[in-house]
Amino acid sequence: MYLELFKLKELPFRLSPEPQFLYLSKAHARAKAYMESTIWFTDGFVVITGEIGSGKTTLIETFVAELGAGVTLAQISQTQVTAIEFLQSVLVQFGIKPFQMKKAELLATLNNFLVEQYEAGRKVMLIVDEAQNLGLRVLEEIRMLSGFDNSKEKILRIILAGQPELNAKLDAPELVQLVQRVRLRFHLTALNTEDTQGYIRHRLEVAGSQGREIFLPETFEPIYRYTGGVPRLINTLCDMALMAASNEERDQVSAADVMSAVDEMQWVEFSQRTAGVGREPASSRHATATGRGAERLDNVPVLEPPAEPNRPQTPLGRLLVMSHGKTVSEHGLPLGRVIVGRASDADLHIDSPVISRHHCQIVTSERLCVLEDLNSSNGVYIENKRVRRHNLNDGDVITLGNHQILYVDERPGNRLGADPDVQGTGSHPRLAPVSNANS
Repeated sequence: MYLELFKLKELPFRLSPEPQFLYLSKAHARAKAYMESTIWFTDGFVVITGEIGSGKTTLIETFVAELGAGVTLAQISQTQVTAIEFLQSVLVQFGIKPFQMKKAELLATLNNFLVEQYEAGRKVMLIVDEAQNLGLRVLEEIRMLSGFDNSKEKILRIILAGQPELNAKLDAPELVQLVQRVRLRFHLTALNTEDTQGYIRHRLEVAGSQGREIFLPETFEPIYRYTGGVPRLINTLCDMALMAASNEERDQVSAADVMSAVDEMQWVEFSQRTAGVGREPASSRHATATGRGAERLDNVPVLEPPAEPNRPQTPLGRLLVMSHGKTVSEHGLPLGRVIVGRASDADLHIDSPVISRHHCQIVTSERLCVLEDLNSSNGVYIENKRVRRHNLNDGDVITLGNHQILYVDERPGNRLGADPDVQGTGSHPRLAPVSNANS
């Protein structure tokens, strides 16, 4: 743990969306303003897209945290659902139990709820994250919901947020009527060099740096070169660089520490990782607005989602994911960071309502493997003890909600005694029943 060495009160580069760490670049500030406009206008329907790791979810969480008491909110992030399941999810968010209802009843119940809220002077908002996973039928259902009105104004305000594929779906001929109802569309780009520097210093300040220069000026150029200004990649590299400096017991990060982290994760420069990746038409990638006061932002830089950094072929460890005593998946651990969570962009995806979007991370280096809780709602447990940060040992069992994850160290000399069950074919002697404390 490097907090004491750098005199920080909390980890500055977690990957979980934490509103207090939000850095408002010009692009992020505009995206946030567009989201806020849904409150001001009666025809509020906004679409926000952005590359993987660009900060969409953090923007949403910040926006939600700032909503006033007069707003009733439904927030949906599980988007691989049918139209009926989507309507049910919305009603559940509004505190209604809809599971025995047919579609006509679902729509009538929702309509009555919206009218009641309007008459009570409340504004109703629907936010859908990971909207790129929505099927065309669900998107058409959202179009119908956006039409609910009281003859004077629209009652339901809607924000759709997702990866760039959402734009391609919205441009499909079948959804032309939906697009006509969208008032604003904005694509969130990566940070430029100046904002990358501001982003790093901002997160350190929030974490308690009090103006101290923890990252030397020489570090910002290589950080930008290897991350392309993508916030999630910046977090990954900066966290590893802090660990590299702390291993040498130095309270400042140098360019050598950054390059040490780059070498350990076996990254190549961002421009090389994105070279040759096809681009969408500019018309669908730039910020646009439809309807009244339409505007267009030309010359907006567009960056492609980062390809995975080059990884060694042989993993240094393995994770065996188990549920109800059975192995359901296996995941290799190369050098670098693996995110475990419910979100579709997690490296190790576990679809469970008691697991957070980005629940925990496992950082693997040549020497050790470190588990870290990413401020999850239900915690991370090792042998029924909740942990925030833990150096993993071969055979450790991580408990997340109703799932257990067996860690197998593949480094020579680090394995426990031969155990055929560790190969993923059965139970393991250290796997105990899941405690009710975290289920």
